[in-house]
Amino acid sequence: MAEEELGVFRIYNSMTQQKEIFKTKIPGKVFMYVCGVTAYDFSHLGHARAAVSFDILTRYLRHLGYEVTYVRNFTDVDDKIIKRANETGEDPLMLSNRFCDEYNADMADLQCETPTKEPRVSEHLGDIKDMITQIIKNGYAYEVEGDVFYAVDKCPNYGMLSGQKLEHNRAGERVAVDSRKRHPADFALWKAAKPGEPSWDSPWGPGRPGWHIECSAMSACYLTHKFDIHGGGIDLIFPHHENEIAQSWAADNESHVSYWMHNGHVTNNNEKMSKSLGNFFTIRQITERYHPLALRHFLISAHYKSPLNYSISQLENSSDAIYYIFQTLQDCRDALSPFLQEGSEKNEKVPQINEAAKECIKKLSVEFQTKMSDDLQTPVILTGAIQEALKFVNSSLKMLKKKMQKRAQLQLIQSLQEVEKEVAKVLDVLGLLSSKSYAEILQQLKEKALKRAGLAEGELLHLIEERIQARVNKDFLKSDKIRTDLTAMGIALMDVGNEIIWRPCIPSEPVGVVQRDQRTPIVEEKQFTPSVNKKVEEIPGDREGNDPRTT
Repeated sequence: MAEEELGVFRIYNSMTQQKEIFKTKIPGKVFMYVCGVTAYDFSHLGHARAAVSFDILTRYLRHLGYEVTYVRNFTDVDDKIIKRANETGEDPLMLSNRFCDEYNADMADLQCETPTKEPRVSEHLGDIKDMITQIIKNGYAYEVEGDVFYAVDKCPNYGMLSGQKLEHNRAGERVAVDSRKRHPADFALWKAAKPGEPSWDSPWGPGRPGWHIECSAMSACYLTHKFDIHGGGIDLIFPHHENEIAQSWAADNESHVSYWMHNGHVTNNNEKMSKSLGNFFTIRQITERYHPLALRHFLISAHYKSPLNYSISQLENSSDAIYYIFQTLQDCRDALSPFLQEGSEKNEKVPQINEAAKECIKKLSVEFQTKMSDDLQTPVILTGAIQEALKFVNSSLKMLKKKMQKRAQLQLIQSLQEVEKEVAKVLDVLGLLSSKSYAEILQQLKEKALKRAGLAEGELLHLIEERIQARVNKDFLKSDKIRTDLTAMGIALMDVGNEIIWRPCIPSEPVGVVQRDQRTPIVEEKQFTPSVNKKVEEIPGDREGNDPRTT
Protein backbone atom coordinates (compact mmCIF):
# COMPACT_ATOMS: atom_id res chain seq x y z
CA MET A 1 0.00 0.00 0.00
CA ALA A 2 1.33 3.44 -0.96
CA GLU A 3 2.40 5.68 1.94
CA GLU A 4 0.08 8.54 0.92
CA GLU A 5 -2.92 6.22 1.10
CA LEU A 6 -2.24 5.59 4.79
CA GLY A 7 -2.76 9.23 5.79
CA VAL A 8 -0.46 11.75 7.47
CA PHE A 9 0.73 10.56 10.87
CA ARG A 10 2.96 12.78 13.02
CA ILE A 11 5.04 11.46 15.90
CA TYR A 12 7.45 13.13 18.29
CA ASN A 13 11.05 12.19 17.56
CA SER A 14 13.28 12.38 20.66
CA MET A 15 16.32 12.69 18.39
CA THR A 16 15.16 15.94 16.77
CA GLN A 17 12.91 17.00 19.69
CA GLN A 18 10.02 17.81 17.40
CA LYS A 19 7.01 16.21 15.75
CA GLU A 20 7.70 14.79 12.31
CA ILE A 21 5.60 13.29 9.55
CA PHE A 22 6.00 9.53 9.82
CA LYS A 23 7.57 7.91 6.77
CA THR A 24 8.70 4.30 6.70
CA LYS A 25 11.83 2.95 5.09
CA ILE A 26 9.71 0.42 3.18
CA PRO A 27 6.29 1.76 2.07
CA GLY A 28 3.43 0.19 4.04
CA LYS A 29 5.68 -1.64 6.50
CA VAL A 30 6.84 -0.60 9.96
CA PHE A 31 9.78 -2.15 11.79
CA MET A 32 9.89 -1.29 15.50
CA TYR A 33 12.04 -2.29 18.47
CA VAL A 34 11.08 -1.50 22.06
CA CYS A 35 13.23 -2.18 25.11
CA GLY A 36 11.47 -4.60 27.44
CA VAL A 37 11.87 -5.50 31.09
CA THR A 38 14.70 -6.98 33.12
CA ALA A 39 12.79 -9.99 34.42
CA TYR A 40 13.58 -10.59 38.08
CA ASP A 41 10.35 -9.51 39.83
CA PHE A 42 6.70 -8.74 39.15
CA SER A 43 6.36 -5.75 36.85
CA HIS A 44 5.19 -2.37 38.13
CA LEU A 45 3.07 0.45 36.72
CA GLY A 46 6.05 2.02 34.95
CA HIS A 47 6.51 -1.17 32.94
CA ALA A 48 2.77 -1.25 32.25
CA ARG A 49 2.82 2.30 30.91
CA ALA A 50 5.64 1.57 28.47
CA ALA A 51 3.93 -1.58 27.23
CA VAL A 52 0.53 0.09 26.83
CA SER A 53 2.03 3.17 25.12
CA PHE A 54 3.71 1.13 22.40
CA ASP A 55 0.73 -1.22 22.15
CA ILE A 56 -1.41 1.84 21.35
CA LEU A 57 1.15 2.88 18.72
CA THR A 58 1.16 -0.61 17.19
CA ARG A 59 -2.63 -0.83 17.13
CA TYR A 60 -2.97 2.58 15.52
CA LEU A 61 -0.35 1.87 12.87
CA ARG A 62 -2.24 -1.31 11.97
CA HIS A 63 -5.49 0.66 11.96
CA LEU A 64 -3.87 2.98 9.40
CA GLY A 65 -3.08 -0.05 7.25
CA TYR A 66 0.58 -0.63 8.03
CA GLU A 67 2.06 -4.09 8.39
CA VAL A 68 3.93 -3.86 11.72
CA THR A 69 6.86 -5.98 12.85
CA TYR A 70 7.13 -5.29 16.58
CA VAL A 71 10.12 -6.62 18.52
CA ARG A 72 10.28 -6.27 22.32
CA ASN A 73 13.08 -7.98 24.23
CA PHE A 74 13.44 -9.60 27.63
CA THR A 75 16.67 -9.06 29.56
CA ASP A 76 17.22 -12.43 31.22
CA VAL A 77 20.98 -12.07 31.90
CA ASP A 78 21.74 -9.18 34.27
CA ASP A 79 23.31 -8.24 37.63
CA LYS A 80 19.88 -7.75 39.24
CA ILE A 81 18.71 -11.19 38.14
CA ILE A 82 21.87 -12.83 39.49
CA LYS A 83 21.53 -10.96 42.80
CA ARG A 84 17.89 -12.01 43.22
CA ALA A 85 18.65 -15.61 42.24
CA ASN A 86 21.42 -15.76 44.85
CA GLU A 87 18.98 -14.44 47.46
CA THR A 88 16.31 -17.02 46.61
CA GLY A 89 18.62 -19.92 45.80
CA GLU A 90 17.21 -20.27 42.26
CA ASP A 91 18.93 -20.74 38.94
CA PRO A 92 19.14 -17.23 37.39
CA LEU A 93 17.68 -18.25 34.02
CA MET A 94 14.85 -20.20 35.64
CA LEU A 95 14.00 -17.24 37.87
CA SER A 96 14.04 -14.88 34.91
CA ASN A 97 11.96 -17.27 32.80
CA ARG A 98 9.32 -17.37 35.54
CA PHE A 99 9.04 -13.59 35.65
CA CYS A 100 8.96 -13.36 31.84
CA ASP A 101 5.85 -15.58 32.00
CA GLU A 102 4.36 -13.43 34.77
CA TYR A 103 4.99 -10.30 32.71
CA ASN A 104 3.23 -11.81 29.69
CA ALA A 105 0.25 -12.72 31.90
CA ASP A 106 0.05 -9.09 33.05
CA MET A 107 0.25 -7.87 29.45
CA ALA A 108 -2.61 -10.17 28.43
CA ASP A 109 -4.72 -8.75 31.28
CA LEU A 110 -3.98 -5.23 30.04
CA GLN A 111 -5.07 -6.16 26.50
CA CYS A 112 -1.57 -5.64 25.07
CA GLU A 113 -1.16 -7.55 21.83
CA THR A 114 1.74 -9.98 21.73
CA PRO A 115 4.76 -8.52 19.87
CA THR A 116 5.87 -10.18 16.65
CA LYS A 117 9.09 -11.32 18.37
CA GLU A 118 10.14 -11.43 22.03
CA PRO A 119 13.86 -12.28 21.97
CA ARG A 120 15.85 -13.02 25.14
CA VAL A 121 19.51 -12.31 25.79
CA SER A 122 20.24 -15.95 26.64
CA GLU A 123 19.02 -16.98 23.18
CA HIS A 124 21.17 -14.44 21.32
CA LEU A 125 24.61 -14.74 22.86
CA GLY A 126 26.06 -15.70 19.47
CA ASP A 127 24.69 -12.52 17.87
CA ILE A 128 26.00 -10.45 20.76
CA LYS A 129 29.51 -11.92 20.59
CA ASP A 130 29.56 -11.46 16.80
CA MET A 131 28.66 -7.78 17.16
CA ILE A 132 31.31 -7.21 19.84
CA THR A 133 33.89 -8.92 17.61
CA GLN A 134 32.93 -6.57 14.74
CA ILE A 135 33.14 -3.48 16.97
CA ILE A 136 36.65 -4.50 18.13
CA LYS A 137 37.67 -5.20 14.52
CA ASN A 138 36.43 -1.75 13.50
CA GLY A 139 38.59 -0.17 16.20
CA TYR A 140 35.90 1.06 18.61
CA ALA A 141 36.39 -1.31 21.54
CA TYR A 142 39.24 -2.87 23.48
CA GLU A 143 39.76 -5.90 25.72
CA VAL A 144 41.24 -5.75 29.23
CA GLU A 145 41.67 -8.90 31.34
CA GLY A 146 38.59 -10.59 29.87
CA ASP A 147 36.42 -7.43 29.88
CA VAL A 148 35.60 -5.60 26.67
CA PHE A 149 34.96 -1.84 26.81
CA TYR A 150 33.51 0.52 24.22
CA ALA A 151 35.78 3.52 23.53
CA VAL A 152 33.32 6.42 23.67
CA ASP A 153 35.86 9.06 22.62
CA LYS A 154 36.09 7.36 19.21
CA CYS A 155 32.38 7.94 18.53
CA PRO A 156 32.15 11.44 16.96
CA ASN A 157 28.43 11.86 17.64
CA TYR A 158 28.26 10.44 21.16
CA GLY A 159 25.54 12.34 23.04
CA MET A 160 23.47 13.14 19.93
CA LEU A 161 20.24 11.72 21.45
CA SER A 162 20.54 12.83 25.06
CA GLY A 163 22.48 16.06 24.62
CA GLN A 164 25.00 14.76 27.18
CA LYS A 165 28.52 16.02 26.56
CA LEU A 166 31.31 13.52 27.02
CA GLU A 167 33.23 15.92 29.24
CA HIS A 168 30.18 16.13 31.55
CA ASN A 169 30.25 12.39 32.33
CA ARG A 170 31.95 12.22 35.70
CA ALA A 171 33.45 8.91 36.75
CA GLY A 172 31.85 7.05 39.63
CA GLU A 173 28.38 8.62 39.36
CA ARG A 174 26.60 5.70 37.71
CA VAL A 175 29.11 2.87 37.76
CA ALA A 176 32.18 2.16 39.85
CA VAL A 177 35.42 3.78 38.74
CA ASP A 178 37.60 1.34 36.80
CA SER A 179 41.19 2.49 36.29
CA ARG A 180 41.60 0.02 33.42
CA LYS A 181 39.31 2.12 31.23
CA ARG A 182 40.88 4.48 28.73
CA HIS A 183 38.09 7.00 29.40
CA PRO A 184 35.88 7.12 32.51
CA ALA A 185 32.73 6.99 30.36
CA ASP A 186 33.76 3.82 28.49
CA PHE A 187 31.19 1.10 29.12
CA ALA A 188 31.25 -2.70 29.16
CA LEU A 189 30.31 -4.73 26.11
CA TRP A 190 31.45 -7.99 27.73
CA LYS A 191 32.04 -8.70 31.42
CA ALA A 192 34.60 -11.27 32.54
CA ALA A 193 33.18 -14.13 34.62
CA LYS A 194 33.02 -13.79 38.39
CA PRO A 195 32.77 -16.63 40.92
CA GLY A 196 29.19 -17.79 41.49
CA GLU A 197 27.81 -16.07 38.37
CA PRO A 198 26.59 -17.65 35.12
CA SER A 199 29.02 -17.29 32.23
CA TRP A 200 29.49 -18.26 28.60
CA ASP A 201 32.61 -18.89 26.53
CA SER A 202 33.81 -16.08 24.29
CA PRO A 203 36.96 -15.02 22.37
CA TRP A 204 37.85 -12.94 25.46
CA GLY A 205 37.33 -15.71 27.96
CA PRO A 206 34.24 -16.80 29.92
CA GLY A 207 31.81 -14.03 30.85
CA ARG A 208 28.49 -12.44 29.96
CA PRO A 209 27.25 -9.46 27.95
CA GLY A 210 26.98 -5.91 29.23
CA TRP A 211 23.49 -4.43 29.35
CA HIS A 212 23.58 -2.07 26.37
CA ILE A 213 24.95 -4.43 23.70
CA GLU A 214 22.00 -6.82 23.89
CA CYS A 215 19.49 -4.44 22.27
CA SER A 216 21.88 -3.41 19.49
CA ALA A 217 22.48 -7.08 18.66
CA MET A 218 18.86 -8.24 18.89
CA SER A 219 17.41 -5.30 16.95
CA ALA A 220 19.96 -5.91 14.18
CA CYS A 221 19.15 -9.62 14.21
CA TYR A 222 15.43 -9.11 13.58
CA LEU A 223 15.23 -5.69 11.92
CA THR A 224 18.72 -5.15 10.40
CA HIS A 225 20.80 -2.08 11.27
CA LYS A 226 18.23 0.22 9.67
CA PHE A 227 14.66 0.34 10.94
CA ASP A 228 11.83 2.77 11.63
CA ILE A 229 11.12 3.14 15.36
CA HIS A 230 13.08 2.48 18.54
CA GLY A 231 11.15 3.01 21.76
CA GLY A 232 11.30 2.78 25.51
CA GLY A 233 10.89 4.77 28.72
CA ILE A 234 12.35 8.27 28.92
CA ASP A 235 14.85 7.05 31.55
CA LEU A 236 16.49 4.89 28.85
CA ILE A 237 17.57 7.88 26.73
CA PHE A 238 20.81 8.06 28.68
CA PRO A 239 22.84 5.98 28.97
CA HIS A 240 21.09 2.98 27.40
CA HIS A 241 19.84 4.35 24.09
CA GLU A 242 22.81 6.68 23.71
CA ASN A 243 25.11 3.68 24.06
CA GLU A 244 22.99 1.62 21.68
CA ILE A 245 23.41 4.27 18.99
CA ALA A 246 27.19 4.30 19.54
CA GLN A 247 27.50 0.49 19.46
CA SER A 248 25.31 0.01 16.40
CA TRP A 249 27.21 2.72 14.51
CA ALA A 250 30.53 1.12 15.50
CA ALA A 251 29.36 -2.26 14.18
CA ASP A 252 27.90 -0.78 10.99
CA ASN A 253 28.48 2.88 10.09
CA GLU A 254 25.29 2.81 8.00
CA SER A 255 23.06 1.93 10.99
CA HIS A 256 20.10 4.26 11.44
CA VAL A 257 16.83 4.49 13.36
CA SER A 258 14.37 6.95 11.85
CA TYR A 259 12.37 7.80 14.97
CA TRP A 260 13.21 7.52 18.67
CA MET A 261 10.10 7.48 20.86
CA HIS A 262 9.97 7.62 24.67
CA ASN A 263 7.10 7.42 27.13
CA GLY A 264 7.03 9.48 30.31
CA HIS A 265 7.45 8.17 33.85
CA VAL A 266 4.71 6.99 36.15
CA THR A 267 5.32 8.97 39.32
CA ASN A 268 4.32 8.41 42.93
CA ASN A 269 3.98 11.71 44.80
CA ASN A 270 5.72 13.27 41.78
CA GLU A 271 8.79 11.02 42.12
CA LYS A 272 9.62 8.45 39.45
CA MET A 273 8.14 5.05 40.33
CA SER A 274 10.88 2.41 40.28
CA LYS A 275 12.00 -0.76 41.97
CA SER A 276 15.29 0.78 43.06
CA LEU A 277 13.46 3.54 44.97
CA GLY A 278 11.00 1.08 46.52
CA ASN A 279 8.05 3.37 45.77
CA PHE A 280 6.37 1.20 43.17
CA PHE A 281 3.13 -0.76 42.90
CA THR A 282 3.05 -3.93 40.85
CA ILE A 283 0.50 -4.41 38.11
CA ARG A 284 -0.90 -7.34 40.10
CA GLN A 285 -1.45 -5.23 43.20
CA ILE A 286 -3.56 -2.82 41.18
CA THR A 287 -5.50 -5.40 39.15
CA GLU A 288 -6.36 -7.27 42.34
CA ARG A 289 -8.61 -4.30 43.17
CA TYR A 290 -9.30 -2.59 39.83
CA HIS A 291 -10.30 -4.06 36.50
CA PRO A 292 -7.37 -4.27 34.04
CA LEU A 293 -9.36 -2.13 31.58
CA ALA A 294 -9.64 0.56 34.25
CA LEU A 295 -5.87 0.45 34.70
CA ARG A 296 -5.34 0.67 30.93
CA HIS A 297 -7.75 3.63 30.78
CA PHE A 298 -5.75 5.32 33.56
CA LEU A 299 -2.46 4.70 31.74
CA ILE A 300 -3.69 6.37 28.53
CA SER A 301 -5.52 9.20 30.33
CA ALA A 302 -2.37 11.32 29.99
CA HIS A 303 -0.37 11.80 26.79
CA TYR A 304 2.26 9.08 26.51
CA LYS A 305 5.15 11.59 26.71
CA SER A 306 3.84 13.34 29.82
CA PRO A 307 4.51 12.22 33.39
CA LEU A 308 1.56 10.32 34.88
CA ASN A 309 1.11 10.65 38.63
CA TYR A 310 -0.30 7.57 40.32
CA SER A 311 -3.32 8.24 42.52
CA ILE A 312 -6.21 6.16 43.78
CA SER A 313 -8.63 8.92 42.81
CA GLN A 314 -7.56 8.71 39.17
CA LEU A 315 -7.92 4.93 39.21
CA GLU A 316 -11.42 5.38 40.64
CA ASN A 317 -12.23 7.89 37.90
CA SER A 318 -10.99 5.48 35.23
CA SER A 319 -12.95 2.60 36.74
CA ASP A 320 -16.08 4.75 36.76
CA ALA A 321 -15.47 5.82 33.15
CA ILE A 322 -15.08 2.21 32.00
CA TYR A 323 -18.26 1.19 33.82
CA TYR A 324 -20.18 4.04 32.17
CA ILE A 325 -18.91 3.03 28.72
CA PHE A 326 -19.83 -0.62 29.03
CA GLN A 327 -23.14 0.00 30.81
CA THR A 328 -24.15 2.29 27.95
CA LEU A 329 -23.15 -0.29 25.34
CA GLN A 330 -24.91 -3.08 27.24
CA ASP A 331 -28.08 -0.97 27.62
CA CYS A 332 -27.96 -0.41 23.87
CA ARG A 333 -27.63 -4.12 23.14
CA ASP A 334 -30.44 -5.00 25.56
CA ALA A 335 -32.80 -2.37 24.15
CA LEU A 336 -32.16 -3.28 20.50
CA SER A 337 -32.27 -7.04 20.90
CA PRO A 338 -36.08 -7.55 20.65
CA PHE A 339 -36.39 -5.09 17.75
CA LEU A 340 -33.54 -6.70 15.80
CA GLN A 341 -35.01 -10.17 16.27
CA GLU A 342 -38.42 -8.97 15.13
CA GLY A 343 -36.92 -7.12 12.15
CA SER A 344 -34.94 -10.15 10.96
CA GLU A 345 -38.07 -12.28 11.06
CA LYS A 346 -40.06 -9.75 9.01
CA ASN A 347 -37.13 -8.99 6.69
CA GLU A 348 -38.02 -5.29 6.74
CA LYS A 349 -36.13 -2.73 4.66
CA VAL A 350 -33.69 -0.81 6.87
CA PRO A 351 -33.92 3.00 6.54
CA GLN A 352 -30.93 5.33 6.60
CA ILE A 353 -29.68 6.57 9.96
CA ASN A 354 -30.89 9.96 11.22
CA GLU A 355 -28.96 13.21 10.83
CA ALA A 356 -27.96 13.37 14.49
CA ALA A 357 -26.36 9.92 14.24
CA LYS A 358 -24.57 10.87 11.02
CA GLU A 359 -23.14 13.96 12.70
CA CYS A 360 -22.17 11.98 15.80
CA ILE A 361 -20.35 9.29 13.78
CA LYS A 362 -18.61 11.85 11.58
CA LYS A 363 -17.43 13.89 14.56
CA LEU A 364 -16.11 10.81 16.38
CA SER A 365 -14.37 9.46 13.26
CA VAL A 366 -12.75 12.79 12.36
CA GLU A 367 -11.63 13.53 15.91
CA PHE A 368 -10.21 10.04 16.33
CA GLN A 369 -8.25 10.17 13.09
CA THR A 370 -7.08 13.76 13.62
CA LYS A 371 -5.98 13.49 17.25
CA MET A 372 -4.49 10.02 17.06
CA SER A 373 -2.55 11.04 13.94
CA ASP A 374 -1.19 13.97 15.93
CA ASP A 375 1.25 11.95 18.07
CA LEU A 376 -1.42 9.73 19.69
CA GLN A 377 -3.52 12.23 21.66
CA THR A 378 -5.35 9.54 23.67
CA PRO A 379 -6.58 11.86 26.50
CA VAL A 380 -8.52 13.93 23.96
CA ILE A 381 -10.13 10.78 22.54
CA LEU A 382 -11.23 9.55 25.97
CA THR A 383 -12.94 12.82 26.91
CA GLY A 384 -14.09 14.18 23.56
CA ALA A 385 -16.47 13.00 20.85
CA ILE A 386 -16.74 9.49 22.26
CA GLN A 387 -18.50 10.95 25.30
CA GLU A 388 -20.93 12.75 23.00
CA ALA A 389 -21.56 9.47 21.18
CA LEU A 390 -22.37 7.73 24.48
CA LYS A 391 -24.73 10.57 25.41
CA PHE A 392 -26.40 10.17 22.00
CA VAL A 393 -26.91 6.46 22.74
CA ASN A 394 -28.44 7.14 26.15
CA SER A 395 -30.77 9.87 24.90
CA SER A 396 -31.83 7.73 21.91
CA LEU A 397 -32.59 4.79 24.20
CA LYS A 398 -35.00 7.04 26.12
CA MET A 399 -36.66 8.04 22.84
CA LEU A 400 -36.97 4.40 21.83
CA LYS A 401 -39.24 3.78 24.83
CA LYS A 402 -41.74 6.35 23.52
CA LYS A 403 -44.44 5.71 20.97
CA MET A 404 -43.40 6.63 17.43
CA GLN A 405 -44.11 5.75 13.82
CA LYS A 406 -42.65 2.45 12.64
CA ARG A 407 -40.29 4.03 10.12
CA ALA A 408 -38.97 6.51 12.69
CA GLN A 409 -38.46 3.65 15.12
CA LEU A 410 -36.52 1.60 12.56
CA GLN A 411 -34.40 4.64 11.72
CA LEU A 412 -33.58 5.17 15.40
CA ILE A 413 -32.67 1.50 15.82
CA GLN A 414 -30.36 1.62 12.81
CA SER A 415 -28.83 4.87 14.10
CA LEU A 416 -28.09 3.29 17.48
CA GLN A 417 -26.49 0.27 15.83
CA GLU A 418 -24.17 2.40 13.69
CA VAL A 419 -23.12 4.69 16.54
CA GLU A 420 -22.40 1.67 18.76
CA LYS A 421 -20.23 0.16 15.99
CA GLU A 422 -18.22 3.39 15.68
CA VAL A 423 -17.70 3.60 19.44
CA ALA A 424 -16.59 -0.05 19.53
CA LYS A 425 -14.16 0.59 16.66
CA VAL A 426 -12.48 3.40 18.61
CA LEU A 427 -12.37 1.35 21.81
CA ASP A 428 -10.81 -1.54 19.93
CA VAL A 429 -7.91 0.57 18.61
CA LEU A 430 -7.40 1.94 22.14
CA GLY A 431 -7.29 -1.65 23.44
CA LEU A 432 -10.34 -1.06 25.65
CA LEU A 433 -12.36 -3.97 24.28
CA SER A 434 -11.79 -7.59 25.15
CA SER A 435 -13.01 -11.01 24.06
CA LYS A 436 -15.48 -10.92 26.97
CA SER A 437 -19.01 -9.62 26.48
CA TYR A 438 -20.14 -6.24 27.78
CA ALA A 439 -22.16 -8.03 30.47
CA GLU A 440 -19.14 -10.05 31.62
CA ILE A 441 -16.98 -6.94 31.90
CA LEU A 442 -19.69 -5.15 33.91
CA GLN A 443 -19.93 -8.12 36.26
CA GLN A 444 -16.16 -8.11 36.74
CA LEU A 445 -16.23 -4.37 37.48
CA LYS A 446 -18.89 -4.99 40.11
CA GLU A 447 -16.83 -7.75 41.70
CA LYS A 448 -13.80 -5.44 41.92
CA ALA A 449 -15.97 -2.70 43.48
CA LEU A 450 -17.23 -5.13 46.13
CA LYS A 451 -13.65 -6.16 46.87
CA ARG A 452 -12.58 -2.53 47.36
CA ALA A 453 -15.59 -1.95 49.58
CA GLY A 454 -14.78 -5.03 51.67
CA LEU A 455 -18.25 -6.49 51.05
CA ALA A 456 -19.49 -9.87 49.90
CA GLU A 457 -22.40 -9.73 47.45
CA GLY A 458 -24.63 -11.40 50.04
CA GLU A 459 -23.83 -8.68 52.57
CA LEU A 460 -24.70 -5.98 50.04
CA LEU A 461 -28.02 -7.67 49.17
CA HIS A 462 -28.81 -7.89 52.88
CA LEU A 463 -28.21 -4.13 53.26
CA ILE A 464 -30.43 -3.47 50.24
CA GLU A 465 -33.20 -5.55 51.87
CA GLU A 466 -32.73 -3.56 55.08
CA ARG A 467 -33.15 -0.34 53.13
CA ILE A 468 -36.29 -1.62 51.40
CA GLN A 469 -37.77 -2.52 54.78
CA ALA A 470 -36.79 0.87 56.22
CA ARG A 471 -38.61 2.61 53.38
CA VAL A 472 -41.68 0.44 53.96
CA ASN A 473 -41.54 1.45 57.63
CA LYS A 474 -41.04 5.10 56.60
CA ASP A 475 -37.74 5.10 58.49
CA PHE A 476 -36.11 7.44 56.01
CA LEU A 477 -33.18 8.30 58.28
CA LYS A 478 -32.09 4.66 58.27
CA SER A 479 -32.81 4.33 54.56
CA ASP A 480 -30.71 7.38 53.73
CA LYS A 481 -27.89 6.26 56.06
CA ILE A 482 -27.60 2.89 54.31
CA ARG A 483 -27.41 4.63 50.94
CA THR A 484 -24.88 7.22 52.18
CA ASP A 485 -22.68 4.60 53.86
CA LEU A 486 -22.60 2.50 50.70
CA THR A 487 -21.81 5.54 48.53
CA ALA A 488 -18.86 6.26 50.80
CA MET A 489 -17.64 2.73 50.05
CA GLY A 490 -18.04 3.07 46.26
CA ILE A 491 -21.47 1.42 45.90
CA ALA A 492 -24.34 3.48 44.44
CA LEU A 493 -27.97 2.44 45.01
CA MET A 494 -30.60 3.49 42.48
CA ASP A 495 -34.36 3.26 42.87
CA VAL A 496 -35.86 1.98 39.61
CA GLY A 497 -39.61 1.70 40.10
CA ASN A 498 -40.15 -0.69 42.99
CA GLU A 499 -36.70 -2.21 42.53
CA ILE A 500 -33.34 -1.15 43.96
CA ILE A 501 -30.30 -1.82 41.77
CA TRP A 502 -26.66 -1.08 42.48
CA ARG A 503 -23.59 -0.12 40.51
CA PRO A 504 -20.01 0.90 41.35
CA CYS A 505 -19.36 4.59 41.88
CA ILE A 506 -16.52 6.86 42.96
CA PRO A 507 -16.31 6.58 46.77
CA SER A 508 -17.14 9.72 48.73
CA GLU A 509 -14.76 8.71 51.53
CA PRO A 510 -11.10 7.59 51.67
CA VAL A 511 -10.42 3.95 50.89
CA GLY A 512 -7.20 1.97 51.22
CA VAL A 513 -5.08 0.41 48.54
CA VAL A 514 -2.78 -2.40 49.56
CA GLN A 515 0.82 -1.32 49.92
CA ARG A 516 3.80 -3.24 48.55
CA ASP A 517 4.05 -5.50 51.59
CA GLN A 518 0.33 -6.35 51.26
CA ARG A 519 -0.29 -5.38 54.89
CA THR A 520 -0.38 -1.65 55.48
CA PRO A 521 -3.07 0.34 53.64
CA ILE A 522 -2.23 3.70 52.14
CA VAL A 523 -5.21 6.04 52.46
CA GLU A 524 -5.88 8.80 50.02
CA GLU A 525 -8.78 11.24 49.82
CA LYS A 526 -11.13 10.69 46.91
CA GLN A 527 -12.21 13.29 44.42
CA PHE A 528 -15.96 13.56 43.97
CA THR A 529 -16.28 14.54 40.33
CA PRO A 530 -16.33 11.76 37.74
CA SER A 531 -13.85 12.15 34.90
CA VAL A 532 -16.06 11.11 32.00
CA ASN A 533 -17.30 14.60 31.11
CA LYS A 534 -14.05 16.48 31.66
CA LYS A 535 -12.38 17.89 28.56
CA VAL A 536 -8.62 17.80 28.32
CA GLU A 537 -6.27 19.92 26.30
CA GLU A 538 -4.04 18.31 23.71
CA ILE A 539 -0.27 18.48 24.10
CA PRO A 540 0.83 21.85 22.65
CA GLY A 541 3.82 22.70 20.55
CA ASP A 542 6.42 20.68 18.72
CA ARG A 543 9.48 21.61 20.74
CA GLU A 544 10.10 20.82 24.37
CA GLY A 545 12.72 21.94 26.85
CA ASN A 546 15.65 19.72 27.68
CA ASP A 547 15.00 17.14 30.38
CA PRO A 548 17.69 15.99 32.82
CA ARG A 549 17.31 12.51 31.28
CA THR A 550 19.33 10.70 33.90
CA THR A 551 18.88 7.16 35.14
